[in-house]
Amino acid sequence: MGRNIILSGVALLAIALGGWWTLSSDAPPVETDAAEQANANPDFLAVNADKTRLLGITLAAATAASEVPLAQLPATISPPPNARVAVAATLPGTVQRTFVNEGDMVRAGQPLAVIVSRDVLTIGADLSRANARLGVSQASAARLAKLSREGIIAGARADEAQALAAEARVDVSEKSRILRMVGGSGHTGTYTLSAPISGRVTHADIVAGNPVDGMTAPYVIDADGKYEVIAQVPENLVGTLRPGMTVRLGELSGTVTSIGSTIDPASRSGTLRASLPAGPGILAGRNATVTVFGPAPVKAVTVPAAALASIDGRDVVFVAAKDGYARRAVKAAAADAKGVVILEGLGVGERVVVSGTSALKALILAQ
Repeated sequence: MGRNIILSGVALLAIALGGWWTLSSDAPPVETDAAEQANANPDFLAVNADKTRLLGITLAAATAASEVPLAQLPATISPPPNARVAVAATLPGTVQRTFVNEGDMVRAGQPLAVIVSRDVLTIGADLSRANARLGVSQASAARLAKLSREGIIAGARADEAQALAAEARVDVSEKSRILRMVGGSGHTGTYTLSAPISGRVTHADIVAGNPVDGMTAPYVIDADGKYEVIAQVPENLVGTLRPGMTVRLGELSGTVTSIGSTIDPASRSGTLRASLPAGPGILAGRNATVTVFGPAPVKAVTVPAAALASIDGRDVVFVAAKDGYARRAVKAAAADAKGVVILEGLGVGERVVVSGTSALKALILAQ
């Protein structure tokens, strides 16, 4: 009987232990779902909210791309042909005074310099005499016309007087026009060089006291806000780049205006010309590198340039996932100041890491 009691106690203990084992095997595992996912997928990083804040991670959504960079080209900035104006000293004389220097901004009609000229004095004297003759001839023409109407004199004499008056008017008009054209004053014998357009003085070869010969242009003005980019296009891209495409230099955007139709035999390249607005650092004669953009493929997206990283020679981004971030291999086009175009591997609306990318890269390499 005592043996039966012992056996019964062992059986009960076995049942109790079996029940505990069963309950223990059904208990939640020590590792979280994110940790299991990280172990199963080497491209996944389990990062909780606290660690996300510690690493300074921020996200941005991928947006549909409208353009994709096609080429980066060395270029020279210059004013377009119709935006550079030479200000000529049309009459010989001596520079009395200057008002602007090279590099100054000027507005249309602004005085640039005053020239003392003997020719202006002569034209002014001729104008005074022409005005005197005009007064006499007009009075004579009026008197003879009245006599002709009364039949006292022949009509031919009145017609001749009218012709002389008309000739005097033309003489006065022409000399007045010349003085207006040069900004001259017959009383002082000076004329004023004025800016024909608004813009920047890019050349000023004039000093007070120096002579001008009437055949030179002491000033050159480039129209403000208008520049042209001239770049050399490699032979293999001549048929790819077209007028109307976007050209970008830093934050400034312009438009391709023409592509040369011939290939230079020495450089094996064509010439691209594009318009460009004014901006910080945009100066005529400056060398720069511009990026030409064409239409983007249908599924291409744009993300900030900071989202792109390189691991083992591949372009990758870190995409936000549940309880962490996933490394995603992508095919990227060239980046510029506004971002990078992803051709393959990322969809519109997916959120990618744009701050803290280096920290995630270090963590994924340490796995």
